[in-house]
Amino acid sequence: MQFSQIIGHQEAKQLLLKSVQQNHVAHAQLFLGQEGSANLALALAYATYINCEDKQPDDSCGTCGSCVKMNKLVHPDFNFVMPVTATKQVSKDALSCKFMNEWREFILASPYQGLNEWMQHIGAENKQGIISKDESRQLVKLVSLKAFEGNYKIVVIWLPELMHPSAANALLKLLEEPPAQTLFLLVAQSAEKLLATITSRTQILQVRNFTEQEVMQYVQQKYNLDNDRAAQVAQLAEGNLNAAAKLTSEISSDYFTFFTAWMRHCYSYKFNNLVEMSEEFQKLGRENQKNFLLYALNLFRKVMLYGVDASLIAFLPPAELDFVQKFSKVITGNNAGELAEELNQAHYHIERNANPKMVFVDSSLQIAGYLRKG
Repeated sequence: MQFSQIIGHQEAKQLLLKSVQQNHVAHAQLFLGQEGSANLALALAYATYINCEDKQPDDSCGTCGSCVKMNKLVHPDFNFVMPVTATKQVSKDALSCKFMNEWREFILASPYQGLNEWMQHIGAENKQGIISKDESRQLVKLVSLKAFEGNYKIVVIWLPELMHPSAANALLKLLEEPPAQTLFLLVAQSAEKLLATITSRTQILQVRNFTEQEVMQYVQQKYNLDNDRAAQVAQLAEGNLNAAAKLTSEISSDYFTFFTAWMRHCYSYKFNNLVEMSEEFQKLGRENQKNFLLYALNLFRKVMLYGVDASLIAFLPPAELDFVQKFSKVITGNNAGELAEELNQAHYHIERNANPKMVFVDSSLQIAGYLRKG
């Protein structure tokens, strides 16, 4: 992985590049970010840059022997530890090293996937993944060896918060007395679940979520979505590229057009049109119905923010911006909370398999009253 393959995050990239260029590479670093963030991708790109044989000012070269191996995840000095469990293929002594082929496939497909996707990928069924106490012995053996080719032996530990206490204590000892030329890159989502003594011995990089513009760019490049659909995915994904990837296949309708028509009919008390729209709503299917209501809630939030201060809205496609500007005039402190609560209730009922037509019509009547209330 190279930095150029990661959308945005220039501030984090520059920080990591400078640490190598100024020879201030900490032996233990914690890449902390939520699921679907760039924490693992940045760790991979950073590791690639560290062992690159022809470092460029802004990235690894991508063509030297080290980069070629790193990009295929087969470099002998690049090692991984991740949560695993017994499966049909590995019925006992489940260790990270026994799942390396699956891990390479998983990460090369997308470094933004989460634990659930990883467990499904290895066929774990309903079992929970863990970094076991046996893994700690393997880790100690691994770092006792000198680097074969690169300047550093690098160990990426994915989701260290899922370490068995024995494994966590073994890692702590390694961090306290780090082997020479060995780097530990911990990629975590929940720092509070890590031993405080481990966290205190790492240099922490807080990795923010992707912005809506960055999510849009990602899904347009990877899934060839048009602007409107990419914008809908970005609003629902909330900076999570793992969620965005799923939404590209789940969203089958134009939420924005449906939502604006819904609000206009509600405001105009066109109940015949609203009943007709309930038929369309039912045809969406339950997942699309839930996603649409989440989209509606997100757009409502932006309307409310715009009413308070337009600068609070960082980005909106032109059509949505025009709607938000006009709609913000009918959203006030008197009805904003009631409108948001009504959409929350509609989502709650759809999630629990209520009749979608009844939910839609009932919500429409309530929203119509709140909009006229002003």
